[in-house]
Amino acid sequence: MLRQRILTAIVALALLAIVLFVIPPQFLPLIIGALMIGAAWEWGGLLGMTRQGKAGYAAAIAILMAICWLFGRAEVAELFSLAIAWWILAFVGLFFYPLKFSRVAGMCVGGLVIVPAFVAIAYLFEADVALLIGCFLIVWLTDLGGYFAGKAFGRVKLAASISPGKTWEGVLGGMILVVGLALAAASYTGYSAAIVLPFFLGTASISIVGDLTVSVFKRIAGVKDSGTLFPGHGGVLDRIDSIMAATPFFALGISWAGIAG
Repeated sequence: MLRQRILTAIVALALLAIVLFVIPPQFLPLIIGALMIGAAWEWGGLLGMTRQGKAGYAAAIAILMAICWLFGRAEVAELFSLAIAWWILAFVGLFFYPLKFSRVAGMCVGGLVIVPAFVAIAYLFEADVALLIGCFLIVWLTDLGGYFAGKAFGRVKLAASISPGKTWEGVLGGMILVVGLALAAASYTGYSAAIVLPFFLGTASISIVGDLTVSVFKRIAGVKDSGTLFPGHGGVLDRIDSIMAATPFFALGISWAGIAG
C-alpha cells in the first residue's frame, strides 16, 4: 500500500509541475476548476445524492466558482474571511462529534469549502507561483511529518473517533518540519521569523482541521474514502481536504501583507 501511495504521489507531483510550469497560465483556473468540480461531485456523494443530484450540485458549484473568480476579484479578502470563519466553526464542531447535518446544510458547507479554495489557489498562482508552492509545501510537510512521526512515535490519539490513525506525536512531527520551512522562508525572503513562523504554523494547523472535517463527513456517510480516482489515496477530496482549508487562510495572510499586489 505504501509503495502504491508513493507511486501515485510521484505521478500527481509530475502532473502538478506540468500544470504550474508548462501549461499556459491562463488555463490554470480551468484545470483547478475541473478538479474542484470533481471534489463537488464527491461531496454530493458524501451527502447521499443520486448521480443526477451530484451532477446538479457540481454544476452549481462550477457556476459559483466562475462568478466569484470573474466578478468578485475585488472582494477576495471577504471570501477568504468567510471561509476561515467556517473553518473556525468546523474546529469547534470537532469537539461535539458525532454531528448530524441536513443535506441542505451539507450542500452549503460544501460551497464554503470548495469555492473559496478554488479562488485562493487561482489568486496565489496569479500573484506568484512560489506563493502557491509555499502553501502546498506547508500542507505536504504537515501531512508527511504527521504520517512518519505518527508511525514511529504515535501513542496519543488526536481524534480517535474521527481519524484513528492521527496522533499528537504526528502533529508535532509535522509542525517541526513546518518550523524548518518557516525559518528557511524567513531567511530567504528577509521577512521576520516572528511573522513567518506563526503564519506558517497557523496554515499547518488549519490544514489539519480541514483533514479532520472531511473525515467527519466521510464518517457520517459511512465510507473510508471519498472516491477512487487516486490509487492508494482515495478520491479528490481525500487529496485536497487539507489544501481546501489552508489555501484561503494563506491567501488572506498574503492579501493583508500586500504581497500579492
